[in-house]
Amino acid sequence: MVNYRFTFSYDGTRYHGWESKTNADTVEGRIEAVLTRMVDAKVDIHGAGRTDAGVHARAMVANGRLETDKTPEEIKDYLNRYLPADICALDVAVAGDRFHARLNATGKVYEYTLYVGAEKPVFDRNYVWCVPQGSILDVDVMKKAASYLVGKHDFRSFCGNNKMKKSTVRTIYDVDIVKEGDYVRMRFHGNGFLQNMVRILTGTLVEVGYGNMSAEHIPEIIAGMDRQLAGPTAPPHGLCLMKVEYD
Repeated sequence: MVNYRFTFSYDGTRYHGWESKTNADTVEGRIEAVLTRMVDAKVDIHGAGRTDAGVHARAMVANGRLETDKTPEEIKDYLNRYLPADICALDVAVAGDRFHARLNATGKVYEYTLYVGAEKPVFDRNYVWCVPQGSILDVDVMKKAASYLVGKHDFRSFCGNNKMKKSTVRTIYDVDIVKEGDYVRMRFHGNGFLQNMVRILTGTLVEVGYGNMSAEHIPEIIAGMDRQLAGPTAPPHGLCLMKVEYD
């Protein structure tokens, strides 16, 4: 069988995350069902990450083995014909036999979008976090706090899994925070992220932006290696996986 590399975009609003689950509607489950139908045999795919329920992706990479006479372009066309409108196959290509979307990934880029306007963002409500109104979100101090996150650290304080046994050391290459009108976009670039890590980082930076926590407190949170020290977990729907990197 041939190992294929897939790239998908999806709106995660109505799904219980990426990863296939019994009796739950997931993005991966939908894709596997279409591929299984196409080749008339059970197909398993492996995503570069496991986005939570409600989280979106501009470019999720996955791989899977298929036995088919279809060309990559024909596979892509078949996927887009039968997948629901909120999942799109952007690219299908033959991959090396040993390629694995998650194990071979060298970096990921996530973007979290905050809405700070006075009016409810009716048409964007599934893609932004409407942060509390009444006080000004200080983006400059958030940028200062974010600077302490850059580098190689043990991010256990920012991990949503308290029973994590594997290493919680990760490297963040850059955190870019930009205010565009009523929107604040926070882009996180790193070699990998722990469960809920970007959402916890976001919740913590928002606490700093509202003055509930100082920027200088970030190194103490990192050193403490205690989830209780960090801020709240931001809602899932403001988060989007933008890119997966490979050597």
